[in-house]
Order: sequence, then structure tokens, then C-alpha cells
Amino acid sequence: MTKKLTKSEKKIERAIKAKKKAIEELEKSTPKKPTGIKVKDGADFYAHKHIINYLTETDLYKFTQQQFYLLKRSEDEAKWEFKCRTKGVNLAPLCKRINEELDWLCTLQFQQFELDWFKKQNYFTKKYVEFLEDFKLKRRHIKCYTDAKNTTLFIEAEGSQKYVSPWEIYVLHIVQALWMNGEELDWDKAKTNLDKEIEKINAATRAGIKFTISDFSVRRTISSDWEDYMVGRMLAMCPAFVGTSNVYLAIKHNCTAIGTFAHELDATYQGLSDVTIEMAQKQKLTDWSDLYDGKLGIALSDNYGFKAFLKDFGLKFAKLFDGCRHDSGDPIRWGEMLIAHYKKLGIDPTTKVACWSDSLDIDKALAIAKHFNGRIRIAFGIGTYLGATVCGTKRAPLSMVMKVVEVNGKPAVKLSDSTGKTMCHDEAHINYVKMKYNYKSIDEMTVEEILEILPDFKDVKLSDIYHPAKAA
Repeated sequence: MTKKLTKSEKKIERAIKAKKKAIEELEKSTPKKPTGIKVKDGADFYAHKHIINYLTETDLYKFTQQQFYLLKRSEDEAKWEFKCRTKGVNLAPLCKRINEELDWLCTLQFQQFELDWFKKQNYFTKKYVEFLEDFKLKRRHIKCYTDAKNTTLFIEAEGSQKYVSPWEIYVLHIVQALWMNGEELDWDKAKTNLDKEIEKINAATRAGIKFTISDFSVRRTISSDWEDYMVGRMLAMCPAFVGTSNVYLAIKHNCTAIGTFAHELDATYQGLSDVTIEMAQKQKLTDWSDLYDGKLGIALSDNYGFKAFLKDFGLKFAKLFDGCRHDSGDPIRWGEMLIAHYKKLGIDPTTKVACWSDSLDIDKALAIAKHFNGRIRIAFGIGTYLGATVCGTKRAPLSMVMKVVEVNGKPAVKLSDSTGKTMCHDEAHINYVKMKYNYKSIDEMTVEEILEILPDFKDVKLSDIYHPAKAA
């Protein structure tokens, strides 16, 4: 017997059918790509020989943080280092090509259409846009080299934080593109795989599960052309898809650019002479909210561990910020703790956002959404899976980061709630920060320890509600 649809379900069905018809018409008028093409340095859509051709081909938060440095912390110096987390990979042979791409990047400036977009956003100031008008990356701030045996790749950026911070995403984008260079990409297979994931999302939406999805893949996509196609397809066919962190694609597709701040901001505050380590997280939240006045209000929550974050995230910040972002530790336990924290403060969790962005695929995201449906506003930022894995290529995308390791000559560390994500050369500094924040990963906390600080906490973990083998 066919289930009778509600008015809202009928509305969603009509929207999906209309978007499907529109995309079919668009595809009829678009020349088909060959089914077996090779991923090259960039994309067919961009028609270029270089990997990056616009300075907006990066995450939104690189610009929101750069403005923050310009207006709030203009004198801070930082050192960044690249690290490949994928085991058994030698990236040293890519060094020459990486250096060529870094040279090319230093010739780029913001185009008028990009500057016009910045002017329209209500969180960017006139002073910052004027800064961007003259901005160019400086080659002296970054170096890429190998060891004597050509077995290890090193990439380091150093200088004023407002000038060196942008290098992060460009570097990761370049390395990923070169790593995937020459890999066979079956476009028909990739498109079919993506459409299957879209149908899973739409089915969950029709079933009454409320959530949003955003693309976070610019640093991890196998190529710019795939991310471009994927974002366009998701916007056309998936009502739950709301935007992308890739500013260039947000401009091109006329959709929302997504992002606030990242771990680098916490790292920066560890090297300040006027802020103690134990006050760094609170001062960062204070300065961010002072500058943006309630805008860009999703707080990244795990730099010193979520337990320490909640201690600093009191009533003022909990009311001021729209919500929090998860990036390490058990995602279900994190969500249960966040809901319990809001309840403890007398805040209705359904008025706040919980955003998950750590190693998600569609099945995991939907399991999380089903568990928390109706209890908090649910959002997902999905990177590697949408930008690479869904394509089904034989070569797996790299897991890599580029992190701040020093600020003003002092060491900086990201602790997080997951083992293996800590990145710092100074063991004494790691231990010192852990001591100051009374650090303990949420995965290591006992139920009794959590209930002591969050009486409404519900003891549920991801493994209790999600079984990948069964979901596959």
C-alpha cells in the first residue's frame, strides 16, 4: 500500500522533480565528457594548465580569519608546516611541480568579480576589501624541499600571519591534485555514484529528518572540475544541500559560502604575550564575537578537547554563538554532551546548531541525523567523501594537513579529541597545555565523569547506532 504524503513531503517531491527536470535540460545542451578521462592539474571547466587560477579557490574561513588578523592581531608572526598523514607515501617526487605551482600562485591577484563579491558580504569591512585589492602571495614566505635522499617532502610557510595563513589550503589543494594526476576518472561512474548518494539524502529528507549538508572538499577534491560538477549537481538535485566552503564555487553557482574559523586561530592565541595559555580559548571567542558582532557564529570546539571547551563556553558565549562544530572524538557522544550543556544553561537546544565535519560519508551523516533529529539543528560539512571518495577511483586521496607550529617564536599545539591529530614538536609544551586545560579526550571520559558536569547527558556512542558493514 502506497504511503500518503503529507503537504510538506509533497512540496519536497515537487521541488526535487522541478530541479531534476532543470538539470536534465541543462545536460541535454552540454557536450558529454568522455567516460574515461585522466584527472589533470585542474579541470575542464576551468580550461587552464595550472591547478589554481583564482585566489578565491579556497575555504571561506581563510578570508574571515585573515580579516581578523588584519584588524585584531596585525603584528603576529607564524610558522606553518605540512604533514602527510597517509602512511607509506613518498611525495618528494612532486617537489618540482609543487614549486612551479607556488611560483604561479604568487602572480595571481583578486579579480574584480571576486572583489565585488567580498563587498556584498555583510561581514567583510571596507578596510579588508581594500587590503585584498593589493594583496599578492609572497614567495619568500614559503619553501618546498626534500631531504637528501628524496624520500620526504617538506613544505613550510613563515611570516606575518595575515600573509602566510592563506597558503594552507592552496598547498593542500595543489598536493592533492598532483597526487591524483594521471588517475583514471570514469565520469559516468562518478556521476552515478553521486546520484545514488543524493537519493539517500533526499529519501531521508522525505522521511522527515531535518538537516543540511555543505561541501567542504576544496582542499581534498581529486580535481577542481569534479568539485565544480558535484556542487552544481547537489544544488540542483538535493534540497538539503545549502552551499560550499569554496568561495570561487559559491560565486560561480550563486550559493552560500560556508565557514567561520579553524584551529589556526586557537594556535595563534597560544603565542600571544598579552594572553595566558589558560585564557587563550576564552579570549579568542571574545575577540571573534567583538569583531563579527554575532555573525559567523559557529564555534569550532575541540582544539583543547571538548571538555575544556564547554568549561569556557558559558552562558554568554552559548547565547551569542549560533552553535558549535565537531571535528574529533565520538560524534554521537559529542552531540549528546552539547545538548546536555545547552540544557544545563537553560537554553533550548533546538534553537542551536550542531555541525559535524569529521571524516563523514553520507551513511554516517544520515545515522547521526536520524539519532539527533528534532533535538538540535543538524548540519554537516563533508569534504573528502564528496570531493574524492565518491568518484570510485583506484588511488585513494591523501590525508594531510598544514598546521601552525609556532606563533611569535612560541610553540603551538592542537590537542583535539582524537589520538593522532596532535601536531607539535615541543613535548613539554603539549604537556603544559594539557595541564592548563585539564585535558581529557571525551572518548576517554567515563560516563560518571561526564554526568558530574552534565547531568542531562545520555550515554550513546556512534557504535551503538551505526554499523558501516550493514549500511554499505
